[in-house]
Amino acid sequence: MSNADPHQSINLSCFNHFPVLKTKRLTLRQVNFSDAGRIFDMRANARTNQFIPRPEMESVESAKALLDAVENGYQNKNMIAWAGLLRDQKEIIGTCGFNGINHQNRRAEIGGELLVDYWGKNIALEAVETIIGYGFAGMNLHTIEAKVNPENRGAIALLNHFGFVREGYFKDYGFFQNRFQDLAVYTLFAH
Repeated sequence: MSNADPHQSINLSCFNHFPVLKTKRLTLRQVNFSDAGRIFDMRANARTNQFIPRPEMESVESAKALLDAVENGYQNKNMIAWAGLLRDQKEIIGTCGFNGINHQNRRAEIGGELLVDYWGKNIALEAVETIIGYGFAGMNLHTIEAKVNPENRGAIALLNHFGFVREGYFKDYGFFQNRFQDLAVYTLFAH
């Protein structure tokens, strides 16, 4: 996917001006404070959170605090988070991006969430394909990784579709919802 010199570092120009990405049905733009209500809707939903080890969000103020942290992460060149919108709509339907960027190793962790009403419509497939392409070609990443609950069959099918390979499996990795849960790590390398 990337023909960049393997000795180069991450392309930092993506942090000079936020990269807006477009797909057939989506616009992926920077998340902002006007998205706080929709982010709260996603993160307060038990179905959205069923495979993500985090408590359900309790207030829109918590969403605003998260958005502040996301903005700081982008300014510090540690993350890029996109808000996903259907191209003819104004409200976001999900978020996705690189939650952590390891500059030295040209590695980033991909993650996201989608409003339940849009599950099963290949929206995540469209967004992830575009973000992977941008990560390799636009950012000069060497590796993209995803950390998932092994019970999340939908996320694993999506990762397999793009050629991610399971490289690690951690039994009882974290304690959440009154039980220990496993964690699988999938990776995709630039070609």
